[in-house]
This record gives sequence, C-alpha cells and structure tokens, in this order.
Amino acid sequence: MIESILLASARISTFENKEHLTNASGFFFKRGERLFLVTSRHVMFDEPSKHFPTRIEIELHIDAKNIAKSTGFSMPLYRDGKGIWRDGLDTAGDIDVAVLEIDRAALPKTAVYHAFTPKHLLGRFDQVEVGSSLLVVGFPLGFHDTVHHMPVVRHAIIASSFGLRFQGQGYFLTDARTHRGTSGAPVVMRVPEADKELGELPWMLLGVHSARLDVGSRDLELDEALGLNCAWYADILMTLTEK
Repeated sequence: MIESILLASARISTFENKEHLTNASGFFFKRGERLFLVTSRHVMFDEPSKHFPTRIEIELHIDAKNIAKSTGFSMPLYRDGKGIWRDGLDTAGDIDVAVLEIDRAALPKTAVYHAFTPKHLLGRFDQVEVGSSLLVVGFPLGFHDTVHHMPVVRHAIIASSFGLRFQGQGYFLTDARTHRGTSGAPVVMRVPEADKELGELPWMLLGVHSARLDVGSRDLELDEALGLNCAWYADILMTLTEK
C-alpha cells in the first residue's frame, strides 16, 4: 500500500529551454473537471534571483501495479510571450503561490496520482491551534526515493496563531527543518477520523510551503537559524482556480 499523500505531491524541475535550472516541489489540486499543479510563485518566476524558466517538468507514475515506473511530463510556462500560470496578490503584496492548469487530455492514460479538492481546504480556522502537528511533503534539495520516485515528509508544527496573518502577510509560520527544493510543497494535517467526503486522501490542506525565515540581525557565528518557515494559506487556491 502506498500512502495517498505521497502520490499527491510532484517533483518539479525548471528549465530555460533545454537547460536545467532548479528543483522544487508541488502538488495536484482538482476543481471540478479541471486539474492544476500548485507550487510557489518563485518557482515559475522570480525577479530578485533572475530566475525565468520557460518550462517545467514533473515526474508522473504511470503504472499502479509497478510504482517504480515513471515518466517526465513537460509543460510550457509561456504562450505567445505571456505567462500562463496564475498567481495572486492582496493588500500586503504578492502571494508566493502559483497554479498551472494541466491539460488532462495530454496526460498518460495510466497516470497515477491523487489530487486535493476544495473539500480538503479548512472550513473554519478554529479547527487548528498553535502547536498542531503537520507534515510537509516534498523534495528537499531534490532528495527523494529515486527507485520509486516518491517524496519524503518532514514533521512540522504550527508556530503562529492559525488564521491570523503573520505580520500582516497571507501566511502562517511552521517550525520545521526545511531546505531548498521544498518550495511549493503541501503543508497538511491528518484528519483524526476518516471523512468519507475526502475519499482516499484523508488530509486537510492547510498551506503551501514557501521559504525559511530568518532574522536579518542574527549573528551568524553566535546565533543559530530560527528554523521557522512561512506557509501561505491554501484558501488562495479557490481564487487562483476560478474560471
């Protein structure tokens, strides 16, 4: 048995034409009949680091009976010179979440994956409290099970008041050990009792991991890194996946 949460996450490679640039994490989100790949906005486009990929590639499992079989699935990021991913902003500025619609007809007919849906989004913020246990499912530094093409999970806890925009931004804090390549990973919480509405994916999708946070005045020799991260609230997906 393969845990469904592992098949909801996707390893992302970014390219400028044929040149490989970076590795990142992402996950599948389904709304109605439409399927999206979700990741961090800075994976698709990042002005400060001059990161401008022209396409991305995700790794897909293609045989439910042999999970070691996989294939690469490439998707362009531009059409007629315009970016085709969707991102958003609010009163505090840009939101570091992006979605790219997947052409389901182009997917391998035997593709094996699980997708979050709007039902996996939290209904009420009071359902989660500070210190709650979470998982971050991704590909830190590109590391993963290279035989079965599976992500790894890191344990995390909620480190700020959930539902409160930390410092006015659209994210909450997690306390977890993370690395480059985890950007775009789903931040999830196990549903205590299996909810039939959630089907084979009994996890609540709380956020999208973005980046580690640090203190600019930290003494690099005397002070350890904070070990805190920002995760953007997942409800932004309802806006980004509207028709």
